[in-house]
Amino acid sequence: MALLISTAVLVVAALVSIVTNRQLLPRLSVNYVSMLIGALIAVVPFLNGLVEQFNSEVFIGLIVAPLLYFEGQNTRLNLVGRHVREIISLTVGMVVLCAVAAGIGTQLLAGVGLPLAFILAAISTPTDATATESVTMGRILPRREQTSLKLESLFNDASGIILLNMATLWYVNGYINYSQTLWDFVYAAGGGIVFGGVISGLIVYVRQKMLRSRLNFINNTYNNGTPLKIIYVMTPFVLYFGAEALGVSGIIAVVVAGLVHNAEGERSSLANPQLASDIHQLVGLMSDILNSIVFIVLGIMLLRTALDRSVSYNGSLIWIVIGVALYLANLFARYGYVRLVHHLARREAWIFALGGIHGAVTFALAFTVAETQVKTADFNLVLMSESLLIILSLLVPTIIFRWLLPSIPTDPTATVRIAGIRQQMIDAGVNRVQQMTIPQEFKDAVVFDLRSQNGHTSMRQFIAEWHRMVQHPEYTANQMRELMVIYRQVFQTERDYLQQQYDETHAISEDLFNQLYHEITMAEMVVLEYGVKD
Repeated sequence: MALLISTAVLVVAALVSIVTNRQLLPRLSVNYVSMLIGALIAVVPFLNGLVEQFNSEVFIGLIVAPLLYFEGQNTRLNLVGRHVREIISLTVGMVVLCAVAAGIGTQLLAGVGLPLAFILAAISTPTDATATESVTMGRILPRREQTSLKLESLFNDASGIILLNMATLWYVNGYINYSQTLWDFVYAAGGGIVFGGVISGLIVYVRQKMLRSRLNFINNTYNNGTPLKIIYVMTPFVLYFGAEALGVSGIIAVVVAGLVHNAEGERSSLANPQLASDIHQLVGLMSDILNSIVFIVLGIMLLRTALDRSVSYNGSLIWIVIGVALYLANLFARYGYVRLVHHLARREAWIFALGGIHGAVTFALAFTVAETQVKTADFNLVLMSESLLIILSLLVPTIIFRWLLPSIPTDPTATVRIAGIRQQMIDAGVNRVQQMTIPQEFKDAVVFDLRSQNGHTSMRQFIAEWHRMVQHPEYTANQMRELMVIYRQVFQTERDYLQQQYDETHAISEDLFNQLYHEITMAEMVVLEYGVKD
């Protein structure tokens, strides 16, 4: 019950943060808004008590894993294939360099033991695939650096986890087993790739076999493919926990699964368009909610850590020195590596270095230290230092990117122009309805729906229409068929108007044409659903 209540609170908080961002703070990234909402939950005793204590395994498995799966699905497998050497370089070579630089730097500046310094360094290496938008909102991120940051963040978690395991064993046993560490990395990363590829391949085969089976999932408007949706939604959880049970990287497994499913989605969407559309909408919903929850949890845990008097390091502020040292060591190591190894220009190298944002995975790894034999005081030091690292990795690039990256050009008249074209499109449809020889009742209903496309119906009009439909007897089959014909003709009129504006008068751009055409198609799909009978 406690887990259910916590989930409900986080989902409602995610909804509040999304609405707040869109209505009140549109210029601020929704991730920052989510962190603020999380901080507010943490300072309100009643709300804070409703959210369970942080569990890193549950957090990564139930929230981070599906997000990485969706992120992987938005990445073409061909893109990964063309950047294999770069991925290995960034997720192995650069990660090791960052860990060494951060570990030695922390040991020299803070005077902590070398094993503890490398625990801190290992946790600081993974970057967050979901956090980059927080610091680049409204700015143009160069395509090459955008691709590199995305691919790095998808695959570097395994390296950080292996390095953390190595450093923890060093801390406990007093020595490093290099051969075991190397084997652990190969087994975890390679095993994650193989497991993710094989199992996701089998899942794709099963899904495609079901599409083409006697179960009649294919080309069937009346079949929404619920079993296939369930298989899709369960995939990241099965892959992550299955891989972890085998001791291989669950994170890499879900990323590979996403890459495999990318090609499936591209080549099978028309086999059952309803299914493809539903999955697309489902992914959008889950991505928005889960991404917001990630930063809500981050806000809650950061403030809980700050307010928890038991989380201290003997009254010392050494954690501030360590947090700054970790951030600077990673920043300069990343800059130097891509400058010397990948031969990036100075500006592009700084963009890449600053773009390595730390977030949910870093915080989750910090909490896993509590499950080891690390001393409580040292765990507190890890938690406080890594919290500062996360905050710095978000704030510093947010500030610097304001002058390092160009802003996205905005057209102040674009919104007015789009609204004007949309209104003219709707007016064309309304005029078409008025010219038809059809019952007035049909005219009123269709005109109301058309005007709703632009939000030009009042609450009073809606209530009146709702009241009319409640009292109106159900349409006969012939009436429904006639109404569907009317809608099809009206939507075709709107399309014709758009096509004329685009082809003949060149009054609208291709992007605007595609946007409004998509709106018409979605409206028609929703309306025609009413005319489909089982």
